[in-house]
Amino acid sequence: MILGYARVCTPEEDIKPQRKSLIEAGCREIFEDQGSANCVSLPGFSRLQASLKRGDTLVVWKLDRFGCSVKKLEALLTDLRKRGVHLRSLRDGIDTRTGKGRSFCEFVIDLANMERELALERTLAGREVAKKTGRTGGRRRQMTDSKILHARKLLASGMPPSEAANSLGVSLSTLYRWIPAPSKTIQSRSSH
Repeated sequence: MILGYARVCTPEEDIKPQRKSLIEAGCREIFEDQGSANCVSLPGFSRLQASLKRGDTLVVWKLDRFGCSVKKLEALLTDLRKRGVHLRSLRDGIDTRTGKGRSFCEFVIDLANMERELALERTLAGREVAKKTGRTGGRRRQMTDSKILHARKLLASGMPPSEAANSLGVSLSTLYRWIPAPSKTIQSRSSH
């Protein structure tokens, strides 16, 4: 069976040209989503996926109506291939029933895999550089060694902690994290 899928990103877009092209392509049933720019809530696409069976052909007007990113497109193409469903994109001239169409899909899948591997390599390389330079993750320390020394001098001179923190440009909790507040010792009295 030939099934069609049409999607517009904004309510202002007209879905009729897609619908017309899908009907002309021989689609028996057309599933639609309107106003779904974020590709999150796609009830029409969910119904389409539930309807697809081995040997069916899914026809889309254009690939960007089908997958919102290379990663999503790769996942959808992989899923269709596993399920034995063919894909035809009218505007892009892609048909997975042909060698050229299958090669294109393999290329998209390989591209998405390469993108993931490059991201992983960059992450690992960044960790190695951080490790070699002694950097740890997270934000830069607000209280440098010189600020800690200066804070101790201010507090020793009798300046209230809130004023010392303010003059150093840090919060009171940050000041206390690096220079704990003096603990008050409670002297126990023994009764005679």
